[in-house]
Amino acid sequence: MAKTKTVFVCQQCGYQSPKWQGRCPGCDQWNSLEETSLTVSAGSRASSVKAKVLTFAQIKNQEKTRVRSNINELDRVLGGGVVPGSVVLLAGEPGIGKSTLLLQLSDSFANKSVCYVCGEESPEQIKIRANRLRVKGDKLKLISAVDVDEIIATLADFGEGSFVVVDSIQTLTTQDLTGAAGSIGQVRETASRLINFAKRHNMSMFLVGHVTKSGAIAGPKVLEHAVDTVIYFEGDQYSQLRLLRSVKNRFGATGEVGVFMMTSSGLEPVGNPSKLFLSANQQPIAGVVKTVLLKGTRPLILEVQSLVTQTNMAYPRRLAKGMSRNKLELHAAVLQKHLKMPLYNQDVILNVAGGIKSEEPAIDLASCLAIWSSYNNKAIDPGVVVFGEIGLLGEIRSTSQEERRIEEAQRLGYQKIISSQNAANLLEAIKIVSRD
Repeated sequence: MAKTKTVFVCQQCGYQSPKWQGRCPGCDQWNSLEETSLTVSAGSRASSVKAKVLTFAQIKNQEKTRVRSNINELDRVLGGGVVPGSVVLLAGEPGIGKSTLLLQLSDSFANKSVCYVCGEESPEQIKIRANRLRVKGDKLKLISAVDVDEIIATLADFGEGSFVVVDSIQTLTTQDLTGAAGSIGQVRETASRLINFAKRHNMSMFLVGHVTKSGAIAGPKVLEHAVDTVIYFEGDQYSQLRLLRSVKNRFGATGEVGVFMMTSSGLEPVGNPSKLFLSANQQPIAGVVKTVLLKGTRPLILEVQSLVTQTNMAYPRRLAKGMSRNKLELHAAVLQKHLKMPLYNQDVILNVAGGIKSEEPAIDLASCLAIWSSYNNKAIDPGVVVFGEIGLLGEIRSTSQEERRIEEAQRLGYQKIISSQNAANLLEAIKIVSRD
């Protein structure tokens, strides 16, 4: 016989406690534990039904045909298109453009049955956005409900192969649980029911997820494990640049990145992002160095800018945008030790142009050369591209996929490339750029 007991569940990490606590021991969040009722079975039940056992020879090879949209950058992140019957979790900060992207994606599937579940916005608000984005929405069906059982009953009327958008999963509830919308139990149960329904009916489903202050997806971690693909929509609210990054993909490579520009008419895919990150002024300027970074499998040509000036303070400042301050301090220490640069009385400011954030080791050489160039007021030829990891002894170490980086630089017309293949340490790299 089943019985009900009460536990307190953290709404941030899912930690369970038999009694209320002001601070969660699992994630150290204050006032995040909420009372939840659980049904516990009185004893184990033995089953006489055996599970079916299959060998590889008995399993048929069934390759699912992907459905491509008109948004090439999104197809790239998904691994070539949307797989029928797959469930994708799209997460991002408020106002980043998640609903805009999915509304444009819904319009690209106009030849299919498309359903949009309105959990956060009313149908009138969605139509206003559709008019702004010039989305016709002739075959778009809107469901204005937050009860997951009502939504599933309505979706049952749609045929197999339909496309479903749920915006967002944190707004849905089920009457079988007592927790509020967005709680751990509600998110876990509503997502589980939607995922099982999509698998059974071969429907492609996109779930919109909120993120916490730390940038993680709100709700239980099992939500990320249950879906097929997890993609993050990132960007600066003060910039038009948007990055779509996959962190999990059962049907493709992880780490793929799509680049978009937010415009007045919606999101515009950027086919050649390297031109977006490079300055239109190609004149030699002290403190500017070009490098090649990898975002997933995509190489990008970026500019690393540095400004070194004498400080008027007791302690020199180290400011970095696009990379961590700790890495900048490490580079300054290496330059001071091995190149005898007196940076102890100099402010060092570094910027990765274009709003890109990277902790990739390949940016080390560009960072050091940009600091050297700014300090000595010597411009580096804008036709030079550098990449490589810098060790504590000043040596240049090889990085991953160097051939791919070189091919991308040569494709864009850069013939002079400095890496671990032609420079053993910082001193040799400086001699090469000085000859130019």
